[in-house]
Amino acid sequence: QVQLVESGGGLVQAGGSLRLSCAASGSLFNIDNMGWYRQAPGNERELVAKITSVGGRTYADSVTGRFTISRDITKNTVYLQMNSLKPEDTAVYYCNVKIIRAITYNYWGQGTQVTVSS
Repeated sequence: QVQLVESGGGLVQAGGSLRLSCAASGSLFNIDNMGWYRQAPGNERELVAKITSVGGRTYADSVTGRFTISRDITKNTVYLQMNSLKPEDTAVYYCNVKIIRAITYNYWGQGTQVTVSS
């Protein structure tokens, strides 16, 4: 089992910044990638950014150039630095860990609310 604990959400004005953190614990071998997804009311959950076990990064077009995903392997923690926030970034942000062994496992955090006021 894998446990994910997120922190760092909150309320910020447009143009501001927030940093999300996700600490993973448990059975963490064979991690394929860690990432962040978000879900706004009435919308489907969407990928924001992910980072692979070898450091490859993928970003949604809507956040490219504004958000940066990073990780601290020693702490099993992934971060999402969000700059130049916009009201449309308002959503619940979820941490995700994808583990590939005999089958693929997806683990999710509890979610953290990010609200950007105009």
